[in-house]
Amino acid sequence: MKRVKEYRTLFAAEPNSTLKELKTSYRNLVKEWHPDKFQADDEKAKEAELMGRKVIDAYHFLVSIAPETKAKNLDEYTKTITESGVADFQHKGVLLEVTFVDGTTYEYFGVPKTIYIKMCQSDKLVRFCKRNIFNSYLYRKSKKSLQEA
Repeated sequence: MKRVKEYRTLFAAEPNSTLKELKTSYRNLVKEWHPDKFQADDEKAKEAELMGRKVIDAYHFLVSIAPETKAKNLDEYTKTITESGVADFQHKGVLLEVTFVDGTTYEYFGVPKTIYIKMCQSDKLVRFCKRNIFNSYLYRKSKKSLQEA
């Protein structure tokens, strides 16, 4: 959640910001922090390069959790959580990363350690996740499905 808040602050974005608003903020930030605006030996040039990377990362992240993106991918997400079992999961801080049998990986933000512990202790993992995680926390698709050769 810290990352979500940090990126939203950088973009001055609300949780329900549209893709068009994000794109406008992105363009303005890129113009402001573009490395070509600064001399190569200028101290601000390095800062601009780092900020440029941060702005690009933040934009891609915010687009992936935007309501429009989630609505567009809702059918795929619903199919994954209903038809594919959980293959693996990891908890880092308040981030839960769930990899499904079909190879798709989703990140769930703000999942407390207590919920993770209950998840680990659950004898019916998928049922627990459907009831307590899949539609309860902010999520985004983090890795594409594995391609078969």
